[in-house]
Amino acid sequence: MTRTWPFVLAFTLAAFAAALVEWINGRIFICKCGYVKLWHGVVNSPENSQHIADWYSLSHIIHGFLFYAGCWLLFRRWPLISRFALAIAVEAGWEMLENSSFIIERYRAATISLDYFGDSIVNSVSDIAFMALGFWIAGRVPVKWVVVAAIAMELLALAVIRDNLALNVLMLLHPIEAIKQWQAGA
Repeated sequence: MTRTWPFVLAFTLAAFAAALVEWINGRIFICKCGYVKLWHGVVNSPENSQHIADWYSLSHIIHGFLFYAGCWLLFRRWPLISRFALAIAVEAGWEMLENSSFIIERYRAATISLDYFGDSIVNSVSDIAFMALGFWIAGRVPVKWVVVAAIAMELLALAVIRDNLALNVLMLLHPIEAIKQWQAGA
């Protein structure tokens, strides 16, 4: 039986480091609205990425799937806790980078996220937790079901909010005006 405390410790250290860096860089702890909701499903609103879960939580679960697969392919001889620690550190690093002024401005310039001003710290820590959940699921569910789940989450987000992990990465790295217009509903 795997001991739980090393995983909890790895998560706690990574989440605390990300929260501290984000706080130092001016991120807010909770939504400016003054409360925390379990779910906020309106993407084009000032409360997007400010609460515990939103449509982009699906992307973070998929991060966990991908990190599990990558760590298994590259570091399969490492103990599971070491692979988890690497994955959680990468996700925390992404959260810190994603909430930097450089990436926030990139999102605003290259995507339909014109009102995006960064995640709240609560949302950022929750995103790290969703990645951990995805990593955990990937380690316990047959690969074919993880792939089916990832495709289903991508298609669900695409259908509901006209965005998903694949489009998010594409538009951040190489914006395409036609996609931006489609996402805006034009």
